[in-house]
This record gives sequence, structure tokens and C-alpha cells, in this order.
Amino acid sequence: MRFSFTDEQHQFRDVVQRFLRDKSPTTEVRRLMEGEEGYDPTVWKQLSEELGLSALHIPETYGGQGFSFIELGIVMEEMGRSLLCAPYFSSTVLAATAILNSASEQQKMELLPKIAAGGCLATLAFTEPNGRWDATNAELIAAASSSGYQLDGVKSFVLDGHIADLIIVVARTPGTDGEDGLSFFAVEGEAAGLERFPLQTMDATRRQARLDFHGVQAELLGELNRGTPALLKTLDQAAVALANEMVGGAQQLLDSAVAYSQMRVQFGRTIGSFQAIKHKCADLLLEVELARSAAYYAAAAAAEDDDDLPALASLAKSAASDTYMHAAADCIQIHGGIGFTWEHDSHLWFKRAKSSEVFLGDPSYHRELLIQRWQS
Repeated sequence: MRFSFTDEQHQFRDVVQRFLRDKSPTTEVRRLMEGEEGYDPTVWKQLSEELGLSALHIPETYGGQGFSFIELGIVMEEMGRSLLCAPYFSSTVLAATAILNSASEQQKMELLPKIAAGGCLATLAFTEPNGRWDATNAELIAAASSSGYQLDGVKSFVLDGHIADLIIVVARTPGTDGEDGLSFFAVEGEAAGLERFPLQTMDATRRQARLDFHGVQAELLGELNRGTPALLKTLDQAAVALANEMVGGAQQLLDSAVAYSQMRVQFGRTIGSFQAIKHKCADLLLEVELARSAAYYAAAAAAEDDDDLPALASLAKSAASDTYMHAAADCIQIHGGIGFTWEHDSHLWFKRAKSSEVFLGDPSYHRELLIQRWQS
């Protein structure tokens, strides 16, 4: 596979970058971190209606823009660079992708146009308090009822679960275990029997919630007990999107470190002229470029639905996770004492780096998956 961005994609990146630079300065990030919702509805409306980003990779048939995961990767990279506080990953990346992979044509026609327009905030609830990220972690039960299905159990670490209008839930039928018996269900955010609790997390720029289901009525998406392949594909595609976002964050940290090293004077010269700082920045540049290559390659594979996508997704996620954390630590070190203070912005990206490192599986988990997937 040979890959390079087209002129149109470069122009698209410039448009997104300018929008995010204007709408997501660090002062706005800090303000939104303190709010209950965690995002600005006005900016979300502009992002959805003026740029059409909420509809980006949704096919035109379902009211979307019809772009590929390459363009989605561009958007995620720029959002990671600007640290945008918005329910984009939960609604567009996770929920919309899950619906595309699992739902029937009629259900796609009903659900996706609302998400594409930005009027319906959606999320995917697949993780549980056991803290596992694989397809076998689901313990929430979906039992048949006279009106469809009833869900009983708990989902945790659900992105933007406290504000979602639509929740796509992964559940299993009674008496099944492992990867058998998994299905997707659609639940209204205000459904009877559903309790939602915002979680206190280290990274307030990306909100998470615990969802308790007590006999909640749900609509089956797609076929019963056939959800595992769709879930695995959704998680791989989400890992690719997250890897691109982390590359954007790592690049922002590198840029910040280099700029500071060229400005800060010590012993009569800028600290960037010292060999130790030069080597640290050079090593970090190499890491960021390698992680970027892995993320871009995985995005191209996702766009083409390549057979190697599962392995490439794990490769990109593990590489980007390590690089983002390394960039965050080095950036703080280069800034010295000021980098450790609340007033400095480096810690904002540090917290996002840490939360992204473990979300969807940490580097060790994905390296193990990578070995298994290449061997198979």
C-alpha cells in the first residue's frame, strides 16, 4: 500500500486546523473542563452544520459526507492537537461506526442521519467495571420480553454517557459466554430504568460515565447473537482514530518543547543549544514521525477495509500510546519547574495522553494482540 495525502486533503486539514485553533484555545479547554456537560453546544453546532464533521465518514445514503477513515484521521489528529472538548469520539467515531457495522439498512436510515446532523449525541457502551477491553468482557444481560429486549447490568467508562441522547449497548443473551451471544442494542438516553453517573477521572477533557441498567427496554440492532465481528471491527477502527488523535497531541507537545527551548535562556544561551536538549528533541521527533507513519498507514487500511486492519490498528495504537506519553513527559522536563504547575498547559495534554494510553487497551495489550493477529 502506497499512501500520501491529496491536495484536497491538505486543504481540508487547513480548514479544520483554523476552526479548531479559533474555537479550542487552552483557555476554552480549561473553562469546559469545569462545566457539567464538558463541551460547548454552540461550537458543536458549528462543527456539525458548518463543517459537517459529525457526518464525515457516514455514507451519503445515510445523510453523511461519505468520506473515508483517512479524512477522519485528519480530523482526529487536529482535534488531538487542539485538545477539543466535544463528544466527537463518542458520537461520530464510536456510535456511528458501531451502527454502520451492526445495524440493518432500515435502522441505519433511521439512526445515522440524526447523528450526522449533530442533533443526536450518541455513544457506545461496551466496557464494564471489570476494566477489560476485549469482546469477552460483556456481562450485561439482554433478555427477551414482550416488547423486545430488557437490559440488566452495568456499563462503565462510557464516553459522554451522561449526556448521550442515544446509547448503543453491547450485551449478551442469557446462558452465553466469551465471544458467543453478543448483540448490539439501541437505548434512549432518558429510558426508564437507566441511571447515569458521571465518573471522576484524571482527564476532564474527555468525560466518562457509569450506566446502570434496570430492566431497560432496548431495540435489537442487526441480528441476535451475531455482534462479535461487528464489535471487533468497530474497536479496531476506533483504535485507528484514537492513534491519529494521539499523534496530533504528541506533535503539539513536541512543538511546545522546541519553542520553549529556543526561548529559555540559561547561562547566557538558549537551552535548545545544549546537547542534552538537542538529543531529547531529536529523539522525540523520530518517535513522533514513526508513530505518525503507523497511524496514517492504519487509517489508509481502514479506508480500504484491508485484511491487515486488525494488526495495523494494534500496531498504531501501541506506538502512538508510547509516543504520546513519552512526549508529554519530555515536554514537562524541558519546561522545567513551570511545566509542573497548574498554570502551564503541558499538563492538559499529559492527562489526555495518560487517559488515551489506557483507553481501548494499553500498549502491552495491543502488542500482544499484534503478535496474535500477525500469526493468524
